[in-house]
Amino acid sequence: MKTVHVRLGERSYDINVGSNTLANLASVLSDLSLSKKGALITDSNVFPHFGKKILDHLTDNGFDLSLIEIPAGEPSKAIETATGIWKKMLELKLDRRSFLLTLGGGVVGDLGGFVASTYLRGIPFVQIPTTLLAQVDSSVGGKTGINLPEGKNLVGAFYQPRSVQIDLDVLKTLPEREFKAGIAEIIKYGIIWDHAFLNFLDKNMEALLNLETEPLTTAIAKSCEIKAMVVEMDEKELGMRAVLNYGHTFGHAYEAAEGYKDLRHGEAIAVGMVAAAKLSHKMGLCKIDEVNAIEQLIQKAGLLTQVKGLSVENVRKHMNVDKKVQDGKLKFILLEKIGKVAQRTDVPEDLLNEVIQESLNG
Repeated sequence: MKTVHVRLGERSYDINVGSNTLANLASVLSDLSLSKKGALITDSNVFPHFGKKILDHLTDNGFDLSLIEIPAGEPSKAIETATGIWKKMLELKLDRRSFLLTLGGGVVGDLGGFVASTYLRGIPFVQIPTTLLAQVDSSVGGKTGINLPEGKNLVGAFYQPRSVQIDLDVLKTLPEREFKAGIAEIIKYGIIWDHAFLNFLDKNMEALLNLETEPLTTAIAKSCEIKAMVVEMDEKELGMRAVLNYGHTFGHAYEAAEGYKDLRHGEAIAVGMVAAAKLSHKMGLCKIDEVNAIEQLIQKAGLLTQVKGLSVENVRKHMNVDKKVQDGKLKFILLEKIGKVAQRTDVPEDLLNEVIQESLNG
C-alpha cells in the first residue's frame, strides 16, 4: 500500500492506495477517532458490489451505520437529492459528531461531500471512491458540489475529507469505458506537472489498461501526490490550483452541451485536453510535437479526441456560464510545454471557435 499525505494544517489527511484496503476500514475509522454512528451514501450501481460488505464489516466492528442509497447517474447530483439526504440524516438523528462515508464515483463523492459540508454546518466524512476517475480526481482536494441545469458544480463548498481510501480491487467491476475515462485525468497530471510521469504512462499504458497492480498503484498514487501538492499551495483555487482545470473549460462545455446524457466526464476532458493543446499551439505557446504527443497518448488510452453531434454555438453558450469566467472573460489553462501550463484570458475568439470546430468534426 502507498500513502499520500495531504498537508493542510488541521485539515490534513491521508490517501491510502492499495489492494483490499476496505478490509481495514473499521481500523481506519477508529484511528480517526470518529463517532460510532454514521451513514453510508452510495448509489444503486455500487451498493450491490460493495455496500453490504462495508455495512456488515463496520457493524461487526461496533459501528452503527445506516444506508442512504441514491439513484446512479449525474442527475442525482442535484439540490433535490441533497435535500432528501439531509432529511434522511435528520430522521436517523445524526448529530455533529456523526460521520458520512461516500462510496461511489464522482457523483456520490461530490454530492456526499457537499451534504457533509452543510449538514449541521459540517460533519466529518470519508471518501471511498470506486471509479478510477474519482480515485485520482474528485475524491482528492476537498471540492464538493452539485449541478444546476445551467452547468456542473455551480453550487458547492471546499470541504476536506478526513481520509480517502482507494482500493484497487473495486476497479475490477468497473466497465472498460468508465476505467478509460479515469485514465484521462491521470494523463492530465503528466501534461500539467511532470513530463517524466507522462513518459511513464506512455510506456505502461497497456499494463494500466490491463489493471496490473504495480503500475496502477504507481499511477494512482503519483496522480494523488501531484494533486495534493497543488492543493497544498492553493486549497481554495484562488490561483495556482486552477492548473488542475487543464482541458476542463472545453470539457465541461461539451458535457453541458450534450446534456450530460452519454458523454463521460473523462471522455469530455480527453477531448478538452487535445483542444487546449491545439489552442496553445495556435497561440504560439507550445510546439506541434507536444500537441501530437498528447493526442497520440490519449488515442493510445482508447479515449476520444473529438465529440460528435454538437455545435460551436451550443458549446460556446455553455462555456460562457462556466465557473472559470471572471469579469466576463473566459479563463483557460494552456500548455507552454509538457509539464508546464499557464492561465490565460486573452484567447482570440476566432482561434477559440476554430479549435472548437475541429474538436466537433468526425
